[in-house]
Amino acid sequence: MTRLRTTILISAAIALVAGAAGLLVGGCGSKKQSTVTSTTGGGETILVWHGYTDVERKTVEQAAVDFNATNPGFTVKAVFAGNNDFALQKLLTATAAGKYPDIAYQYGSSMANLVNLPKIVTLNDMITQPGVNWDDYFPAVRLAATVGDKVIGVPALVDNLAIVYNKKLFDQAGVGYPTADWTWTDFRSAAQKLTNASTKQYGWAYVNDGSEDTVWRFCALLWQAGGDLLTPDNTKAAFNSAAGVKAMTLLRDMAVVDKSVYLDSGNGNYLNLFNSGKIAMLWTGPWDLSSINADVSYGVQILAGDVSHATIAGPDNYVMLSNGAQNVADAWKFITWFNSAENHLKWCIQTGWLPLRQSETQLPDYKNVYLKKFPADELFVANLNNVTKARPNIASYPEVSAALGQAVQSVLLGKAEPQAALSSAEQQINGILATGGQ
Repeated sequence: MTRLRTTILISAAIALVAGAAGLLVGGCGSKKQSTVTSTTGGGETILVWHGYTDVERKTVEQAAVDFNATNPGFTVKAVFAGNNDFALQKLLTATAAGKYPDIAYQYGSSMANLVNLPKIVTLNDMITQPGVNWDDYFPAVRLAATVGDKVIGVPALVDNLAIVYNKKLFDQAGVGYPTADWTWTDFRSAAQKLTNASTKQYGWAYVNDGSEDTVWRFCALLWQAGGDLLTPDNTKAAFNSAAGVKAMTLLRDMAVVDKSVYLDSGNGNYLNLFNSGKIAMLWTGPWDLSSINADVSYGVQILAGDVSHATIAGPDNYVMLSNGAQNVADAWKFITWFNSAENHLKWCIQTGWLPLRQSETQLPDYKNVYLKKFPADELFVANLNNVTKARPNIASYPEVSAALGQAVQSVLLGKAEPQAALSSAEQQINGILATGGQ
């Protein structure tokens, strides 16, 4: 499974649990929280919930041990709280019961469902404190931590989509490798030349299960064409536009006319086919790089452009919950320590995470250690500058995504024309937005 943040399954949990939370826990999410910077721990254990596994789990748990060892009076405990796909549901249930952590890892797509959660800590004042350097974070991660005018997340992880291509297949087809100047015409032409129906080789792959994995790729195309998903106030669909038709037509032309696209059903088989030389190009992120076979020579390049070379990020956050002013201060001290440029780069070197801060790329170990260990990540880090927009941070986004995912899927399967699919999705989504997703 990729690190893409699936949002479609959370709606039922929100509806069932959020109401209970409001009944069982006194609301204070909208109140201004303490901005005390603690220098001496209050003696209480600061509990951090995460969903990391393998080396990531060892890294974050070791970070808590390291922090405790160098900060007398503090006790931070990082605890595996289960699969991140269920992190929102678990946190809502925990707050309803009145027993919740001080810090919790959450998908960026969950922020709109957490902004009014009782006990959530609003960070607007805290991020202006000396040493936090909020503007040092890449814009992509700051966007995902903000809902309306409230900052409720501390960046935890970021990734983005780029072209990962098989150099051998390009060489065999006599096609030049992707460049930073590629247009959609270049991309489509290359995919055609890299497709061979007799050997079941495809130029490109697209996840077409109708999920958010389908939608976020379309968002990148839409933004490249100069379009937007929703209106600026998030009250109406904006994708049924010239840009939207252009993006959807490119998908139709490549999948239905050229037949140069392998349509993945969501089981991740595209990666197996890439490894076996059956797919020449993927739109994927750094999470897949470790699964590419050692004998596959591959390159990485930014996405082809129409109006721009826009890409999309999948940022996640740590949210803080109030267990009292001292705990908030202690939790803030830990999370700002953990996310300092020097420490975060240390975790990146261990895990392959992308840097969250621009200053991390200026540290000696970025080039001397990190890029030597993960050379392909250099492009993904640079590509963060092509993330200028984010998916809307609204509670009804899962329903918006589901409707648009069905439209994209229908076009890729040749069951609907681009304009008709967009118009149908627009009608559905405007209805969802008009009722607040109810």
